[in-house]
Amino acid sequence: MLNLKISFINRFTVLLMVSCSLLFLISMGFMKINNTMLVEVSLFNISSIEFSALLILDKISISFGFVVTLISSCVFGFASNYMKEDPYYNRFIIILLSFVISMNLLIYSGSIITILLGWDGLGITSFALIIYYQNKESLNAGFLTLIINRLGDVLIVTSMFFMVMLGQLSIYPISGVVYYMSLFLVLASLTKSAQYPFSPWLPAAMAAPTPVSALVHSSTLVTAGVYLTIRLSFNVPLSYEISTLLCFCGSVTCLLGGAAAIWEMDIKKMIALSTLSQLGVMMFSLGMNFPMMALFHLYTHAMFKALLFLVAGVILMMSFGVQDLRLLGGILYKSPILIIFQNISSLCLIGAPFLSAFYSKHCILELMIMSNLNFFSVLVMLIATMCTVIYVFRSLKILCWSKMIINLNSVYSSFYYYLPLLILGLMGILSGKMFLLINNSVITMMILPNFWNIMMNMIVLVGALIGLMMTVTMKSWSFSSLFFLTPSWNKMTLPYKWVSEGVKSLDYGWLEPKLYLSSLFYINVNKINNLFLWPSVNQHVITRSAIFFSVMLWMWFFMF
Repeated sequence: MLNLKISFINRFTVLLMVSCSLLFLISMGFMKINNTMLVEVSLFNISSIEFSALLILDKISISFGFVVTLISSCVFGFASNYMKEDPYYNRFIIILLSFVISMNLLIYSGSIITILLGWDGLGITSFALIIYYQNKESLNAGFLTLIINRLGDVLIVTSMFFMVMLGQLSIYPISGVVYYMSLFLVLASLTKSAQYPFSPWLPAAMAAPTPVSALVHSSTLVTAGVYLTIRLSFNVPLSYEISTLLCFCGSVTCLLGGAAAIWEMDIKKMIALSTLSQLGVMMFSLGMNFPMMALFHLYTHAMFKALLFLVAGVILMMSFGVQDLRLLGGILYKSPILIIFQNISSLCLIGAPFLSAFYSKHCILELMIMSNLNFFSVLVMLIATMCTVIYVFRSLKILCWSKMIINLNSVYSSFYYYLPLLILGLMGILSGKMFLLINNSVITMMILPNFWNIMMNMIVLVGALIGLMMTVTMKSWSFSSLFFLTPSWNKMTLPYKWVSEGVKSLDYGWLEPKLYLSSLFYINVNKINNLFLWPSVNQHVITRSAIFFSVMLWMWFFMF
């Protein structure tokens, strides 16, 4: 039975790897010719508005599809070892494959109908994956994720009204006044990408299995909102108000994620908070009207963040499920190859030179300094960058440079076991330079004063020293709860409970019980309802006359 399970997932791994190779070749062709191909299927027409399913094939969608399929193939290969003892293994793989298909549908979507299909597919499958272990923590995390993602669905459906006013339901191409449509789509992307104040669902989603976390936090669920905003910003110039909103939410999210990761003791939640910080950098870049740099950082971040989660998964297998950093001191001593992968992915987080994120994150910070942003925004991003350096060196100190606490009986040494990590490790080193050479549009020339160059280097140096001096036992409830955002969202259902208890009697009829107007007196609603019932013999002639003339007035209004 075990061999059948492994062969079952290997088929999808090979299929995704072949798809990744084909998409890479196709993306190279689109990079060269720089054309866009639209595939549209007309569904029906209502009031001169055409409802169609539109797919966009260009260098952006195909290159992002290449990144998603590459990471998905590595995650599927890793899951063959990580989840092999699970009794519902095949069901897990099918849900995970549905998750990947939904993300690919969203990537190539160009109309609101296909966007909703991919968007809702991601929401439903992510909910099924988060509650996979079916314990109290996973159920709470799943419903929190579902509630916040449903807010994004409501906002996308609301944007359809403004698209109908424009006479089209596609975002490419688009014409006319699109301010409110863009505003609602950007707000929907903030919910899916866990931007402030919708951030708490991202750390809570760590209740899912580690392969799911590697896929969700690298290139699929959390990047869906960023990708939607990038696609929108290429087609429609974002207004000043929307750009300001993105800069504010991105900077605050980056600072919250970095500060909370410093005090986090759970290794998976710490990595999730680092994802929150990097998503803030992407949204901040979009707020500065640099969508191509945001897309570039999205690619490089996907590679090293998937690697970081897979390394965390190996650590969990080595420690028999221990996630507390206070018990994982020096655990990587037994596996030197994991130290290499941990160092690569961790140094990519701070944008270390000669690694992939150096070409994207460092460039975004330099563009921030050269732009005309206010000093407060620049200061927040610089503090957030220092927080990133602090928690990176704190985690490296604990995992690699501390005294070993847990005695390990065995260490995995199979080549196929480390093959997904090896692929992602190479991409973590080379992807930045590779995408830079393939796509010349991300090449920028920046000239900074020596003061800012020295300042950025000093931020990294000071952050590294603080991270090395921090002790493992330091903890802060304010930072760990994202300044009380997490308990606030968890108690969002309490007002509904109070309201539902007050209006539960509405099921018996339209306000059939007694309507209390104040604490001193009340009016029997049955008497009010009887005035508006169909006229009977017992009712007064005035009531019947009023209803008759009201009906005649409405008939005259609709006829003329």
